[in-house]
Formats: sequence, C-alpha cells, structure tokens
Amino acid sequence: MTDPAICVDHLVKIYRRTGSPELRAVDDLSFTVRRGAIFGLLGPNGAGKTTTLRILTTIVRPTSGTAAVLGYDVAGQPLEVRRRIGVVIQEQAADLLLTVRENLLTFARFHGLTGPGPRRRADEVMEWFDLQSIAAQKVQDLSGGSRRRVQVAKMFMVDLPIIFLDEFSTGMDPILKRAVMDRLRGEAARGRTIVLTTHVLTEAEELCDDILIINKGRRVAHGSLNALKLLTDRLYDVILSFERLPDGLADIVAGYRPDVFDVSHNTVHLRVRDEESRVLELVAALSKKERVLRVEINGASLEDVFVALTRGAEETR
Repeated sequence: MTDPAICVDHLVKIYRRTGSPELRAVDDLSFTVRRGAIFGLLGPNGAGKTTTLRILTTIVRPTSGTAAVLGYDVAGQPLEVRRRIGVVIQEQAADLLLTVRENLLTFARFHGLTGPGPRRRADEVMEWFDLQSIAAQKVQDLSGGSRRRVQVAKMFMVDLPIIFLDEFSTGMDPILKRAVMDRLRGEAARGRTIVLTTHVLTEAEELCDDILIINKGRRVAHGSLNALKLLTDRLYDVILSFERLPDGLADIVAGYRPDVFDVSHNTVHLRVRDEESRVLELVAALSKKERVLRVEINGASLEDVFVALTRGAEETR
C-alpha cells in the first residue's frame, strides 16, 4: 500500500496567554490524507483549520503529537517538507513590489527553474487565471481578488507534490472559479495531493473526494461525501411548484414536522427528517390537492451535513 501524503497523529496546539485561559486550537487531532486526493478540511470559524494548515506547512510548531508530510516530520524536518509543498494561506501575500509576471518567474527560480521554460509556463498560467492584462502591474497596485489569483497561479508554476489552499476562490468570478476547479481536478488526476479549506461548501462538495470536519480543534467526522451523508440519514429537501397553492397546506405539512417550511409564490420548499416512504407519502398527499407543475426531492447536501454535525458537536459539549 502506498504511504499516505499526510499523516497526523494526536496533534495538539495550545496557545497560552497571560491573564487568559489557554486556547486549545487543535485538540488531539488524527487523520491521514492519501496521495492524489483532493482533501477538504472544513469547520466553522475558530474550528482550528488554519492552525492545522500552519502546522502542516511548518509555520507553527505543535504543542504535542506528530504530523508528517510525505514521510517528513513537520517539526523535525521542516526544510524537507517545505521543498515539497506549495502554500496559499489567508494572510499570505504575493511579493507586492514585483509585477504579476515577476512573481510567477521568481517563484519558479526559488524552485531551481530557469530559462525559457518558466517564461512559457508563466504565459500559460496567466492565461488560465485571466492575468494577461495585468501582467506588468505591481501586485501592490492590484485589488485583493487579483492578488489572490496571483497567489494561486504561482502554485501552477512548479510541479510540487502537495498544494495547500486556504479559501482559494476568494475574489474569483464564477467562470474563473469553475476553470480553476477543473485545473485542480486535473492536477489531482496526475497524482498531486491538494488540501483545501473553504467556507463555500458547494466547492468542497464538487471537488473533494475526502473530507474532514473539525470543530473546536477536534475531529467531528471524516470520510467521503457519501459516507458523511449517511451520518445524517433520512434528511430530504422537497420542492413542489403548484398551479396554485393547495388549501390546508400548513395542516398537511404540520404532521411531518419539517425542519424548513418556506412558501414563495406557488412554490413550497420543505426539509423533512423522516423515512423515504413518509416523504413520498407527503408529496402524494399534496399532489392530490392541486396540480403539481414541478417536484424535486434531494438527499442531504454537504451544507446540511456540516450544519447537523457541527451543531451536534456543540450540543454534546
């Protein structure tokens, strides 16, 4: 069996502050990431995601426990780790006094690449990220969204085995974001390991084949999207559009105790936590009252799973 790209074992990071209680930003966290995976590290604000990334990328030392990247210990062999990773984290800035093109070429030179190859690659990468028109501008003169594009674009200049991306799509329009997501899938198919955090859960749902949800520094759930959905089984979104709203709609729906009951014009959105047969029974009961123009039934989304699991973790503390 191939060794994992990342192995985290009982990782702890405690911040001790004078006059304040200690903060356990990462609390006994263990997980592995297989090579070639797109791995999503998800959690609410303050969950410990960025601290975990900072440990894995050798910026912060753990208080206890171990973490290895491609077999190299992040605390004991940080230079070996850094040679093999590319990093885009929230507070990281591109080189502000260099132009966009110079940023890309300088990043390539840092990794030992010179000559016409990197220049051709820079032209290609700038086209992917829609940076050609600002190639000669200094990064300090760009908007925050454009700076973010430069940061992410740098990761495509060098074929590093692992990329860490923290909120990679910030400032990207939908068309560019879609193109970058396609590029990330292609890189993973070639064997690169991609670790990302995002608050846009639809991105993680589309991209990630392995997801870890953490809260208060602790693991809440880990697995594929389908495996996580099984943890919140029997949760269904139901959308019904009627020719006109049925009489007694609220009374019929009340018997199924929906988590969500929204009505907009002649469309009803329900979120029901029940057996599949009961959900179908509800749809049949409503369709007998008025003509249905559209019906849609979906299982739990990643957002539903995320909310249910993180809320549940809070309630058990």
